[in-house]
Amino acid sequence: MSGKADPRPAGEGTTSRTRLDRGRGALGPALELVHTGRAPTRAVLTAELGVTRATAGAVAAELEALGLIRVDARPGVHPAGSQGRPSHRLSIAEDGPVALAAQVHADGFRAALVGLGGRIVATTPGCEVIDADPAKVLGSVVSAGAELLRETGRRCVGAGLAVPSAVAEPEGLALNPLHLAWPAGAPVREIFAEQVRAAGLDGPAFAANDINLAALAEHRHGAGRGSRDLLCVATGHRGVGGALVLDGRLHTGSSGLALEVGHLTVNPEGRPCHCGSRGCLDVEADPLALLTAAGREPGPEMSLLRQAEELIRHHYDDPDVRTATETLIDRLGLGLAGLVNILNPDRIVLGGLHRTLLEADPERLRAVVADRSLWGRSGGVPILPSSLDHNSLVGAAELAWQPVLDDPLGALT
Repeated sequence: MSGKADPRPAGEGTTSRTRLDRGRGALGPALELVHTGRAPTRAVLTAELGVTRATAGAVAAELEALGLIRVDARPGVHPAGSQGRPSHRLSIAEDGPVALAAQVHADGFRAALVGLGGRIVATTPGCEVIDADPAKVLGSVVSAGAELLRETGRRCVGAGLAVPSAVAEPEGLALNPLHLAWPAGAPVREIFAEQVRAAGLDGPAFAANDINLAALAEHRHGAGRGSRDLLCVATGHRGVGGALVLDGRLHTGSSGLALEVGHLTVNPEGRPCHCGSRGCLDVEADPLALLTAAGREPGPEMSLLRQAEELIRHHYDDPDVRTATETLIDRLGLGLAGLVNILNPDRIVLGGLHRTLLEADPERLRAVVADRSLWGRSGGVPILPSSLDHNSLVGAAELAWQPVLDDPLGALT
């Protein structure tokens, strides 16, 4: 894997090179195991890869040489009562490369640097002004990210963008950025890639829907870790989004447009929706819906999401707030029950305001889902709050990290 001459005798060197060649194909799987926290030691790595200790050692050493992981020089000490040999611990390199992650939403944008393991290394303050021209917004967020890279001196492996819109594949078009005032069908991936190149940054550029990316991040690093079929539903600043991870892979459909859950009808006599229907989850269970149901006028001092969350957390004793919260919980539960009947997930993770609704009255939400879903009656689906801060940013970074996870040697050399 490294091109250095082997000083050992011919037979021994051949054995070593053979071991390294066999391990080359294991580099990506090994890095993904460390990246997702599933291989904390070299012994676990050996078992997970199904290779010899020597091959696993060679693979770990090569990933360390690439600056991606660290291997403890001495084996760790086993906890009292455990058996087997002590093993070398594996960890993410603290000073390793990073991905530039960017997120745009109705109330602003933010850039961050994210290392392996989903760890946010640095982040910019959120900007609260969104121009109607996507090129201006994406130029600003990339410039902010480039400044972070200069300040930290980190190597950049690529860039990922999260947007509050369905993103059509393969062109990377934002089909319905309803709350951004951007034109429908804006080529956000192409614009983002142009801005990344203009900033002189290395690596490829990607763009995808923000909830899809939140689900990817939660599955790899958060509340969805260990789930096989994960449903993620969230409301951020406006609207409701959903995403599905099937058999460990993000399910995006034939052209990237799968799981537009916001347009499930949960109140036939409810509010008009942007899609032309009425009573959709998108307008019945987002922050604006909560504020409206509680009789509160949205203010300009903070985002709609923050206003709705603070209303629940600090004024839940107010009868109007409690009633509004229960109404949204019931609407959300009805939507989730329909999704459970169709998708049969083994876990549901809720983000944004939906996480706050779950925390306010977890039993009510779980009871609605169980009562209205066939599979809920047979034992229930675990419903958990998202556990990552800025999970869409972390997910955007996962897009940029994927080529490295697929082929560490090829991507970095």
